[in-house]
Amino acid sequence: MDIDKLCINTVRMLSLDMVQRANSGHPGMPLGAAPMAYVLWSRFLRFNPENPAWQDRDRFVLSAGHGSALLYSILHLTGYDISIDELKWFRQWGSLTPGHPENNIKYGIEATTGPLGQGFANGVGMAMAERHMAAKFNRPGHEIVNHYTYAIVSDGDLMEGISAEAASLAGHFRLGRLIYLYDSNGITLAGETKLTFTEDVCKRFDSYGWHVQVVSDGNDVEVIEKAIECARADITRPSLIAISTHIGHGSPKHDSFGVHGSPLSPDEVIATKKFYDWPLEPDFYLPEEALAHFRKASEKGAGLNSKWNALLSSYGDKYPDLLKEWETAVNRKLPEGWDSDIPFFPADPKGIATRVAGGRVMNSVARHLPSLIGGSGDLDPSTNTTLAGKGSFQCPGTGNGTLQGAVSGNWGYDGSNIAFGVREHAMGGILNGIALHNGLTPFGSTFLVFSDYMRPAIRLAALSKLHVIYIFTHDSIALGQDGPTHQPIEHISGLRSMPGLTVIRPCDANETAEAWKMAICHMEGPVALILSRQSVPVIDRIKYSSAEGLRYGAYILTESSPGTPDLIFIATGSEVHQTLKASEILMNEGVKTRVVSMPTWELFEKQPVEYRNTVLPPEVTARVSVEAAATFGWHKYVGASGETIGIDRFGASAPGEVLLEKFGLTVEGIVNKARGVLKGS
Repeated sequence: MDIDKLCINTVRMLSLDMVQRANSGHPGMPLGAAPMAYVLWSRFLRFNPENPAWQDRDRFVLSAGHGSALLYSILHLTGYDISIDELKWFRQWGSLTPGHPENNIKYGIEATTGPLGQGFANGVGMAMAERHMAAKFNRPGHEIVNHYTYAIVSDGDLMEGISAEAASLAGHFRLGRLIYLYDSNGITLAGETKLTFTEDVCKRFDSYGWHVQVVSDGNDVEVIEKAIECARADITRPSLIAISTHIGHGSPKHDSFGVHGSPLSPDEVIATKKFYDWPLEPDFYLPEEALAHFRKASEKGAGLNSKWNALLSSYGDKYPDLLKEWETAVNRKLPEGWDSDIPFFPADPKGIATRVAGGRVMNSVARHLPSLIGGSGDLDPSTNTTLAGKGSFQCPGTGNGTLQGAVSGNWGYDGSNIAFGVREHAMGGILNGIALHNGLTPFGSTFLVFSDYMRPAIRLAALSKLHVIYIFTHDSIALGQDGPTHQPIEHISGLRSMPGLTVIRPCDANETAEAWKMAICHMEGPVALILSRQSVPVIDRIKYSSAEGLRYGAYILTESSPGTPDLIFIATGSEVHQTLKASEILMNEGVKTRVVSMPTWELFEKQPVEYRNTVLPPEVTARVSVEAAATFGWHKYVGASGETIGIDRFGASAPGEVLLEKFGLTVEGIVNKARGVLKGS
């Protein structure tokens, strides 16, 4: 058996044994796709298990994450810190080999994948990050950013809408260092693809502006190698290599959907190993020749890493300021004085929309934080998220076009404003890819109601603890006459229910500034800023507490007198202002009231119990929450004796002030609800 075939079959059989030991998993894809993975990892991929986070390594994403056994087998063989015991512990509690890949650079896993199509979009984001950083940092003779992004994608990946969105954008941006190997086996979990997927995929990607090749035999390593070489040579287009494979290749369930997501029977395992002339015992048999051959690729990568280190050292000698900026970015540090220009907003009864204030704060930060990059789903003028003077991320030489956000600066890969188009789902997945790449701080914006389109990507950002910032504007029925299709109701509570996502709904311009500070500093997970369309007063911070209280999640904004209050109002966002007025009325009636601004539940829950009990004393049961959104979840804070003021039905088309009145979100409505609570306490 030649060395290529031995290595490929080693990957196949290790993967098969993993699934069988767990009695759970997807054996079909590893059996069919092992040759393409072997060619990529052994002949092209730049990686170094001794330094897994090497910044100029190639990125590999297994978008078809159900084939995780394939990835874990290769990572073990190439020298990453995934032992044979971890392969044996596949899909078990506490293992490094979960059912679908979960990003962990130490072990060579670049992205959390499994929900199909997400990895496809992540790869586009990684390729965009590579081009942006190359444009910013590379200098003649010192190309410190010079890597490729690869992925293995499946029929299922290409069925998902997010892939179409991301592919269209990748073609437009001409991401020539993006190469996807398409495992085209004609089978999904439930049947043959001809039941639902009969389009000409190659023509579709050709129309997107991709370089498309076809490999008719997925076992022909030489043809696969030539196709990858050809793809690498085309630096003006992303590449899709459609490789015809057989799911469950060599097993009795060859070309059957029955091998997609279920282990083989013991007899079928024996038959498969006999097909490959593989020893039946022991399980997890590992030929020394195969291991030695895989480790050669690792040794090559270590050499490339060493040369790059020397290049970076030379780069620093010639461009010390750029090296300082580079090191700050890739080490996830903030530049000195990054927040020095954040404005303080003076008290103003007329006020300013928090989306407008957010735009001003974001631009003040961007002047000192060059790693900030992002855009919107075609909504820059409405979400106020254009970075002034930072240019537009575009392929150089493709023309300047017209951008309503009035972006000044160059049009090229060094631009920091990304026009995602009306592609919210792809935007979410791409932002994750940019964050996973490392070195940049990505943000994306849209109307809050359209966060639904992004939810799968937001969930993976939270699961992966990615530093992604979302700006969701037009946060309530107060947006008015666009009507219930555009008025968010359940969205805030839905986002709050997501573990690992910090949701911040500031009440005025200064809380918005504090929210942005928190979003920049909070690097262990995504942050969603929920901002208003309408103007809201800027609170007088001499009369009321400082907006710095936001960092605690909730704080006492005002109270009629020190000590235990008779009634506590808890409010967020624009409704804080009606609540303050309601509180004044009750104070004049002799009621001891406290108004708590609670812009973020998540940060409040992280505070010591002593602080939380100071803000919300357990003995005060007369409580009223006020938020122009679904009341779901608020009973945690108001308790059985308290009341919630919110909206538990869809909105309507009318001016914003009319809607607030009709839904009881007025000063009078709040006062009446509070009186009812006091009577019952």
